[in-house]
Amino acid sequence: MELPFAESYRIKMVAPIKKSTREQREQWLKEAKNNLFNLKSDQVFIDLLTDSGTGAMSEQQWAAMMLGDESYAGASSYYNLKNAIKNILGFEHFIPTHQGRAAENVLFSVLVEEGDVVPGNSHFDTTKGHIEFRKATAVDCTIDEAFHTELEYPFKGNVDLNKLEKVFAENDASKIKFIIVTITNNTSGGQPVSMQNIKEVSAFAKKKGVMLVMDSARFAENAYFIKTREKGYENKTIKEIVAEMYTYADAMTMSSKKDAIVNMGGFIAMRSKDLFDKAAVFNIMFEGFLTYGGMSGRDMNALAQGLDEGTEFETLESRIKQVEYLGNKLIEWSIPVQRPIGGHAVFIDADKVFPNIPKTEFRAQTLALELYLEAGIRGVEIGAILADRDPVTRENRFGGLEFVRLAIPRRTYTNNHMDVIAAAIKNVFDRRNEITKGVKIVKEAPIMRHFTVELERL
Repeated sequence: MELPFAESYRIKMVAPIKKSTREQREQWLKEAKNNLFNLKSDQVFIDLLTDSGTGAMSEQQWAAMMLGDESYAGASSYYNLKNAIKNILGFEHFIPTHQGRAAENVLFSVLVEEGDVVPGNSHFDTTKGHIEFRKATAVDCTIDEAFHTELEYPFKGNVDLNKLEKVFAENDASKIKFIIVTITNNTSGGQPVSMQNIKEVSAFAKKKGVMLVMDSARFAENAYFIKTREKGYENKTIKEIVAEMYTYADAMTMSSKKDAIVNMGGFIAMRSKDLFDKAAVFNIMFEGFLTYGGMSGRDMNALAQGLDEGTEFETLESRIKQVEYLGNKLIEWSIPVQRPIGGHAVFIDADKVFPNIPKTEFRAQTLALELYLEAGIRGVEIGAILADRDPVTRENRFGGLEFVRLAIPRRTYTNNHMDVIAAAIKNVFDRRNEITKGVKIVKEAPIMRHFTVELERL
């Protein structure tokens, strides 16, 4: 008899979570203005809002925290992290920041100017926000396969080279300073980018004389998919694949709260000493001195350890198979999701769940609210609310995918929780035709509105 799959860890500590009644959840949603970000954590039974900083650290990471050096300048923890980044990722220069969006803020303060164009594969919300805040334009060059959710295609995060060429043909070359590749591509459903595509984009960037920057929050998951899906990499280790990926990049930003499995932290890494020197000025202004950059010594130690552990196959296999477990249950029940299942989350296609609700009533947000009301499960809308308004026309951007993302924290929930999530989604799906009205916006911020938006049920 073949042995079933089991996680490569055992549970050492637990924290209680609270169940609630539907009546309570209705009241809490009303108080939260129908924005799931506004809920208190103890009002949520299973929290899938994000996998960022919500995972469970290992005993070795906790041990490393106890050895944190909190010196303001030149702490040993900084050098531990510097060595981990050089050994695992191959970058000589790095700057710590307190999280990924801080890394974007510092790097883009150097690289992005008004009128610039930044092509890439489905820039995530903070990435696009930092670009548009500087009155520049983010252009999505993701392959078309990513937008056909039920199509099985192994690397839906790939960049379309023809779309990329078109961006350069239609714009002043001096306005394009870099291409950004997000690994994995979060907005298109946690989808990976193949090594072949990374090579091709790198060669394209060199030909055009621009940098290739990698948004690397889930780089290890991307390497796992290269190992398991791309010919020629099946016998390579995750660390070998990671090392090769970054030989094609000039710089990277990292939200370490994902694949490095820490609660807080990020960094920028680069090959150019000139870029390092320019970014250092902004890092000292925004984050802190160069050897801590908004992070404590204990967090840098945990991050260095997490980079090592997070690039081991067994760690990634346990994590990704749990995401697959949930996704496959939904597929069995004909619930429309982005396929194949991504590395960090299951993305439900709200356009196919609620075709009867007008797009202008924000289908994905409506589905996320219904799921919370059903079972106290908090997901997040990855759709038109997150897409923000066009910075020029100020019209809502309804052209993209309408997803509810169920981001699964690492080593946090059991498959029993996945069964509860699946059953709750099926209950909402079974009564989908009874839900005919969505939501409208009553108050919003001018940029990155989804964090604080206030909504009203129609």
